[in-house]
Amino acid sequence: MFVTKLLMAALPNIHLVGVFIIVFTFVFRVKALLSIYLYVILEGLYFGFTPWWVPYLYIWTILWGIIMLFPKRTPIKVQCVVFPVICCLHGLFFGALFAPVQAVMFGMNFEQTLAWIAAGLSFDILHAVGNMCAGLLAVPLIRALKRIV
Repeated sequence: MFVTKLLMAALPNIHLVGVFIIVFTFVFRVKALLSIYLYVILEGLYFGFTPWWVPYLYIWTILWGIIMLFPKRTPIKVQCVVFPVICCLHGLFFGALFAPVQAVMFGMNFEQTLAWIAAGLSFDILHAVGNMCAGLLAVPLIRALKRIV
């Protein structure tokens, strides 16, 4: 996850982290948390444990929790539709999920927090489109990973 994010850093808010979390969670279930928090720690070590890093402690776990709601026997046709949509929505709401910690850390009131979310909406839309495209890889990656493990 970390290496692909670095390789795709030139593309704003477009990466494969969400799809990898979906794939690892669907295949490995609770054990996927290890990969999520390894990724989060690597982000902190590489970029610094600055205020933007704190929301990473829960933002990716929200995606993990949503995917955990799907049983391992979820039909492939459902996976093909639902996983890209979930990946897309996670990207779209990324700024809103990030906002509560930013508000507390920087002393923003509700209106300022909403303004912060609105200011980042164009990036969240780009994030959503990138995540939707990446989410299309979920089912093929799940199948490949299941063959390997």
